[in-house]
Amino acid sequence: MKNKVSTIVLLLLMIAGTLAAPNPLVSQEEIAEKDMVPASFLALLIAPPGDREKALEYIKKNWEPSFPIMMLEVIYLTRDPEFTGVLVKTLEEKTGQKHGYQIDKWYEWIWSWSEVKHPSYPEFKALLYGLIDAKFAGYFSSEFPAEIRLDEVRWGGVVQDGIPPLRNPKMIAAKDAKYLDDSNIVFGLEVNGDARAYPKRIMAWHEMFVDEVGGVPVAGVYCTLCGSMILYKTEHGGVNHQIGTSGFLYRSNKLMYDKETQSLWNTLWGRPVIGKLVGKDIELERMSIVTTTWGEWKKRHPDTKVLSLDTGHKRDYGEGAAYREYFATDELMFGVPKLDKRLKNKDEVLGLVFSKHPDKPLAIGVGFLSENPLYHKNVGDLDFVVLTDKSGASRVYETKGTKFKNWDRGSTVTDVNGAKWTVTESKLTSPGGEELFRLPAHRAFWFGWFSAYSNTELVI
Repeated sequence: MKNKVSTIVLLLLMIAGTLAAPNPLVSQEEIAEKDMVPASFLALLIAPPGDREKALEYIKKNWEPSFPIMMLEVIYLTRDPEFTGVLVKTLEEKTGQKHGYQIDKWYEWIWSWSEVKHPSYPEFKALLYGLIDAKFAGYFSSEFPAEIRLDEVRWGGVVQDGIPPLRNPKMIAAKDAKYLDDSNIVFGLEVNGDARAYPKRIMAWHEMFVDEVGGVPVAGVYCTLCGSMILYKTEHGGVNHQIGTSGFLYRSNKLMYDKETQSLWNTLWGRPVIGKLVGKDIELERMSIVTTTWGEWKKRHPDTKVLSLDTGHKRDYGEGAAYREYFATDELMFGVPKLDKRLKNKDEVLGLVFSKHPDKPLAIGVGFLSENPLYHKNVGDLDFVVLTDKSGASRVYETKGTKFKNWDRGSTVTDVNGAKWTVTESKLTSPGGEELFRLPAHRAFWFGWFSAYSNTELVI
């Protein structure tokens, strides 16, 4: 990759001379057409005016179907209004489309076709976004395998870890969390008896915590745009993957990265999708987490620990301060290839995907669960029950054929034979000691879940 990139950089630096005549710094064998293309597109962004016009003429003359995405990404980053107009006009003339400055409309048009990728598109992307953060250059290469379309990977507007994850954050006792009201939303989890609460008002500013809970290395990954908080065990195959926030999105869902290889990971799938780790059979184990209120969580877990406001960062951690305008509408900040209108974009669903049946994802409307607080369901041969408490928090447990008829929405659920089972975070326990264990599930906005699992079953 280094030789290819250095060639493109040299071509970029001498674009005017190269277009006119051979340059002694680069041999004719090195000046391949596939290198000239990304160099010319980069010149549109950073070359002096005279050279960028020559680069544009080269692009027009050699236009091909793989060019629109590169032109669009340049347009998105160009800060010269007059030249931006020139590029938009060129894009319209060459494609016959009339989307003007509507970036999302252009993306929707590109995504409506099978992917057409220039051989050096990954190098173009690495160099283009490397201008913003040098670490971005490590994400993209034509040598890296990919499970997703590269043209669907969009920059989210921040550098790597520009939305800073909380690593081993300071936790305090429940009695010391004076900043929280009982109605505040928290993400609650318990691992090996270690109960923790991560308030949404803090996590919306950080979108990830990396911690050890109950002796287990975990990461809670919160995608504010798609409304999902997922808890993963970060150790897989003897390796504890040190993950962070990449700065890029896939279908309006944050992409993670791992520090060792700089591979990009899909948040909802829990596995690498671009980079050196693709194809290594790596998928992080999902763990149970619940979206509830501080009052309800504290009542159930009086000994819980909770995030301190002392995060090492200065933010407005007031309830609802982060993403207030985004959460207040049904509009998306970044477009996705396809929407499903059975629900509004940001209607919440409980998303379930089980390792036993990974090809059978399920989404259950949060409104439906509020009206059906005890709900039996199955996916294939896996039977389970969803218990939704008074705060609206839903927990899922495998039933193995047991049927329940009543639930006090607290600590007891009664089966059809009248036996009263005790409800805890990890399991249901019968009077005789039989145990039914918790299954992972999490909330998400409908559009985000559907974008990741378009074959999902929906219950509403």
